[in-house]
Order: sequence, then C-alpha cells, then structure tokens
Amino acid sequence: MNITVVGLGKIGLPLAAQYALRGHDVTGVDISSRVVDLVNSGIEPFPGEAGLDVALRDVVATGRLSATTSYETAIPSADVVVVVVPLFVDDEARPDFGWMDAATRSIGEHLTAGTLVAYETTLPVGTTRSRWKPLLEQVSGLVEGHDFHVAFSPERVLTGRVFADLRRYPKLVGALSGAGARAARHFYESVLEFNDRPDLVRANGVWDLGSAEAAEMAKLAETTYRDVNIGLANELARFAEKSRIDVASVIEACNSQPYSHIHTPGIAVGGHCIPVYPRLYLWNDPEATIVRAARARNASMPDHAVTLLAALQPDIAGKTVAILGAAYRGGVKETAFSGVFDTVRAVEALGAVPLVHDPLYDDDELAALGFTPFHRGDAADAAILQADHVDYLGWSATDVDGLATIVDGRRVLDPAAWAPAAYTAIGRGA
Repeated sequence: MNITVVGLGKIGLPLAAQYALRGHDVTGVDISSRVVDLVNSGIEPFPGEAGLDVALRDVVATGRLSATTSYETAIPSADVVVVVVPLFVDDEARPDFGWMDAATRSIGEHLTAGTLVAYETTLPVGTTRSRWKPLLEQVSGLVEGHDFHVAFSPERVLTGRVFADLRRYPKLVGALSGAGARAARHFYESVLEFNDRPDLVRANGVWDLGSAEAAEMAKLAETTYRDVNIGLANELARFAEKSRIDVASVIEACNSQPYSHIHTPGIAVGGHCIPVYPRLYLWNDPEATIVRAARARNASMPDHAVTLLAALQPDIAGKTVAILGAAYRGGVKETAFSGVFDTVRAVEALGAVPLVHDPLYDDDELAALGFTPFHRGDAADAAILQADHVDYLGWSATDVDGLATIVDGRRVLDPAAWAPAAYTAIGRGA
C-alpha cells in the first residue's frame, strides 16, 4: 500500500517507520521543514524512542519512507491516510481543534476516491462523525462511505516504547460504515504484528468496536480510569500522612487481592495523555463529578509536596530548593504538563528560590524553559524529587551540598542515602 502519515511527532514518526518496516511505501507529512529534513536524512528528530534510530535509517535507506511538507505531494496517491496531529485542550476542558481542522482541510483538498482516512489522535466522542466526515466531504466533493472511508483508531502507546506497545495491545478501530470498518481492519492487520496474549478475553489483534464513537470513548475511558485511579491513590496518601500511616504498605496489601488495582500516588500526573484526555471526556460529560474531582486532586499535588517541605523546614523563605527532574516522568525528555512548573511556582510562593536539574536537559534547555539550572554537587537548602529518572537512584545527600530537607515526590529514593537530611515522601505518614 501507499500510506501517508500526517504528523511526524513522537507517535506519528514511529508509526510511519512501523508501516515501512512491514514493506509498505510511506510518506510522512509535517509542517516543520526541520523535521522533514531530518527524517529524509535518516536522523530521528527527537531522542529516546527505543528502536526508532535503527528503524528510521533502514526504511529511509531502502526508500520505503520519505517526508514532505506538501499535502499535494503526499495525499493524492495514498491508499490510506493516518492522521496523528495534536489536539489541545484548555483548563476549562475546551478542545482546540485548530491544527486538526487545518490538517483535515488540507487532506480534503487533495483526497482521491478509494482512500481510507484513519484518525489516531484522541478525540471527544462524536468528533469523527460530526466534524471530520462533513469537513472532508465539503472540501473534497466526495461522499464518505461511497467514495472514501473514515475510521477512528486511537493510539494506545507510550513514548519511549511505541514499537513494543504496538505489538502488546489490541488495535481498536471504529468506522462510519461497514465498508470503512473492513478497510480499517485490513489496513491495520497489514501493518501491525501482535504478541500472543492468553490473558485477553479474545485473541490479540485488530478489534472492531462497531462504531467510531465506541472507539473514541474507549480511549477516553482507559486514560480517564488511570487519572481517577491516581486521584484515589493521592487521596489515600494524603489521609495516610495525617494518620501516620505509610500508604505504600497499604496499597501493596490491597493489591494482593485480585480486585484491587490501586495506582501509585505522586507529586504530579504529566504528559500529553493522562492530564489531557479526562478533560476531553469532561467536555462530552460535564456532569462527571468523579472525573472532575480526580483531575483537581492530581493537579493539586505539586502544591502539596511543597507544603510537606515547608512543614519539615518552616524557615524555607529565602532558601534555595533544588527540584530534581524537569521531565513529566523518568526517562522521557518531555515537559508536557510536567509537575515541575507548578512545583517551581509553589516554591516561589513560599519566598524560596527554585533551581531545576534534569539529566536529560542541558543548562540552555532548562533556561529556555524558564528555570535556573542546578548541577549535581551544587548547594541547596532543600530538594524535591519531581521526576523518577534512574540517575537519581544513585544520588545521596552528598550530591546536594548543605541539604537539610528532601521530599521524595515519587517514592523511589532510599531514605538512608539522604541522611542526615530530613526525609519525607508523598503518603509517608510513619
């Protein structure tokens, strides 16, 4: 097949490489000429995606993958167009469709009969049918279900392990017609391979959920579940602190029973997915009080971590605080919705001076994010672990000169390594 992938970001580019590795001819479209030039040179535009560097060099060298900024070049010859363009959402749960509208319009301007258009960007329920179908029909003059087909198939992968997750999880699809569903199933079965999963209720592979709306809701539901579960874990952690109980031992005990799956509490929930998609769900269902409460609880955790610091070190005003980790999670060079921003603001609100360290970012990159860099071995009066980078497991009190207090926001540090500094952690009431 000739496949076009629109959006060569941290999900779109690995998808394009995956399709090319399966022997298809793939053209990637991106608005960034820098990204296009790097891809055409066989160079990954962003680090950290396992296997992408090798895959990209392979498929570019063999001519299976190329990139362009031109929809006119990429769309007309495509049998399948896969759309992985970002959708943004504000704090009031209002989605901003600007980039996706523009991409869909550009696709429609060059769409030809017989094409399948598959959206993978997470969407509010109903968007594929009520927004993308009429826009593509209006711009192209073609009729969906007759001249072309539209399907929704949510990406379900984590940055850093995209290729492994593509094999691990069933590929959910939902189309707007029976013919569209058959086309989507054929496409994804042609470009993906699946691990054997005897734990699943049915064989791992492409799962047709019967409608685009069901597939849209499935992605929102699975991600919102995680946010709500983490919100519960954070509620339990805060109560445990007041009750002088270590919540980690409680959660471990609870999860020994097969019907309990309590997640891990922590200083922040970041990334492009978990903090965002519950807001898209709330846009569909504004009366979802549980979802709203969990999102608020999780958003409050950076302030709570700084409150724990102030309780241990009441004279923190005027002192320096090293915040360890700018990334939203360990091992990933990405700051989307990272807890570092609210942690910095909370430290500043106490009159203290925040310094930020991250092993994945150099000083210039940290400064560009608005932070004053901290270096291993520098002096600081206090520290807060924000991201669980593996590097920090090898740190101790000797790596922060003059350290008096540390708050472990991720429950991963060895308290003994940080003595004689005062140590506490989220949910560590004992």
